[in-house]
Amino acid sequence: MPKSSQIKKLQKELELEVSDLPLAKSASDIVHGEGSVDSEIVLIGEAPGYHESVQRRPFVGRSGQLLRKTLIAVGLQPETVWISNIVKVRPPENRDPTPDEILAFRPYLDKEIEIISPKIIVTLGRFSMGKFLKDVRISQVHGRLHKIKWQRKILFILPMYHPAAALRSTKMKQSFLADFEKIKKILKWIDSQEESIQLESNIADTLL
Repeated sequence: MPKSSQIKKLQKELELEVSDLPLAKSASDIVHGEGSVDSEIVLIGEAPGYHESVQRRPFVGRSGQLLRKTLIAVGLQPETVWISNIVKVRPPENRDPTPDEILAFRPYLDKEIEIISPKIIVTLGRFSMGKFLKDVRISQVHGRLHKIKWQRKILFILPMYHPAAALRSTKMKQSFLADFEKIKKILKWIDSQEESIQLESNIADTLL
């Protein structure tokens, strides 16, 4: 089944199971991921905000506009990447998602990642970073590539500040842009390591 069909099926399943999910009262509360299902890059945020809940699109508010402008600035069109969140429904008053809410939506995000199978996952903020990297501070690891074993695969994680944080100061915004400028170089490096990465994945699959 084509990736686009798999994603549509997954999104439909999420809408049908809305009554079992926290935060959501109806399918219209869900904000699905969007972009290219064939992308080498998946960006994962924390949860939709007000503007995202109204438009039912991820990262369209003020911080989302910064994210999209930054992508364009480094030569990446927003529609050519996949953008999603760990929680698919806006928490009240834009509060932080709770561990239970993150857990409830985890199977859908995991399936998104599995379907798209990106070369690199860019985590935006500490909550999405925490999905893959435990017991680290984002101020210490942002912009540094991490290779992990996840779901029988080798994944490359690039943690970054959330764009909302980048809006708070000029220094943070400059750091945000500098981290994004690394993406294309990292993709080229991953391509050069593809054979050894595949070997590692096969070994991991055998051991797990």
